[in-house]
Amino acid sequence: MMNENFNHGEKGCCSKNVNFPQSGTKMNETGELPVAIIGGGPVGLAAASHLKKRGISFVLFEAGAQIGANILSWGHVRLFSPWRYNVDKAAKDLLHASGWMQPNLESLPTGQELVEQYLQPLSRLPQMKPFIHLNTTVLSIGRKDVDKMKTANREQVPFVIYTETNGEFQTFQAKAVIDATGTWGNPNPTVSSGIWLAEEKSLHDKIFYGIPHILGKEKQRYVNKKVAVVGGGHSAINALLDLARLKESHPKTKIVWVMRRQRVEDAYGGEENDALEARGLLGSKIHHLVDRGQVEVITPFRIQSVKKSGAGIELIGTLNGKQSTLGVGEVVVNTGSRPDFSITNELRTAIDSVTESVEALAPLIDPNIHSCGTVRPHGEKELRQPEKNLYIVGAKSYGRAPTFLMATGYEQVRSVAAYLSGDVDAAEKVELDLPETGVCSVNQNDSFDETESSCCS
Repeated sequence: MMNENFNHGEKGCCSKNVNFPQSGTKMNETGELPVAIIGGGPVGLAAASHLKKRGISFVLFEAGAQIGANILSWGHVRLFSPWRYNVDKAAKDLLHASGWMQPNLESLPTGQELVEQYLQPLSRLPQMKPFIHLNTTVLSIGRKDVDKMKTANREQVPFVIYTETNGEFQTFQAKAVIDATGTWGNPNPTVSSGIWLAEEKSLHDKIFYGIPHILGKEKQRYVNKKVAVVGGGHSAINALLDLARLKESHPKTKIVWVMRRQRVEDAYGGEENDALEARGLLGSKIHHLVDRGQVEVITPFRIQSVKKSGAGIELIGTLNGKQSTLGVGEVVVNTGSRPDFSITNELRTAIDSVTESVEALAPLIDPNIHSCGTVRPHGEKELRQPEKNLYIVGAKSYGRAPTFLMATGYEQVRSVAAYLSGDVDAAEKVELDLPETGVCSVNQNDSFDETESSCCS
């Protein structure tokens, strides 16, 4: 849920009679190019804050109309981590200097509160606002006049970022690139194979990916219908709890929880033993609803295809190894997200073939072993790419692994900014304090299903 991903679109970066001017690039007073940050979510703005703290110029590109645009798409959802884990240290210093009213660090913000009380005030500071480009989609990133195959002199030429803003194309140059675009907005499909089928793509009017505002603007979509929620992580549980509240005033609403887990109990997490109380409470609440029969559980159900029906939609697959079809009116899908590397296709990257994370991170974040609180702190060294001065950070650095926490992203960009400033000692120093808990790790007796185990939203 804390991801900063945006849709790069289907456009190519070049079209007939289009000239990409170089005027978008401004050097600082020392004649150096800025660092380009892609993505205007929490980790992208934290990167900007740390660069500003170290006197490094930056330019930030956000595809949305405002900072935190993707977070606002789930703005009604309350985070289970308190403010103290959601505010970056360098950003907090900048805000305090401007007279910012700090929220209660022990309270739990909604996504909307995170944007309105933290990200937007930060982005409006005079040290930040002039260097932030909204409504700007990054189409592709390369090296100036050097394609992916060319090695000679590669590290001496700047990066070139191709962008589009309201139909106008422009290029920017940068000495380094920090990709903080996340994975939000690039969901996994409903089917268990992880493959997007044409029929599922055509059912966007019956399938919602993410956490709909069930008690708000999407209410009429779900009232008195049979709704299936697919997924076994905390995003799915949030949707189920909202549907249960809807059912209180509209009792004809039916709720079905579809998972691939062998046992529903494995989805409850640590409950009262969780180091993050609000996260544990989610497990306790859904446990109670299942025991009361308010939520019907169908597991292990392996969805093989989806099909439109007269009543809505059919989920076709196997239940306990036998062919089965589930008919519902609406489907809410929370099967995780995956990264989109299309903008860096012309750069040299090292991505793990399994997790689709930064390659060096894969053994550190393996969700078969690690929970949110047991991932070892890491920084610039682990995030390095074969393309010098390219860094993939935040949720995107974790690929499909669900063990990412926002505070981890803040530590990543602190270390990267330190390294780019030449402070290697600070880059190698660990400055991360997370609640130690193994309660959100998966049951090691079951095969891991990364698309259902998002414990760190």
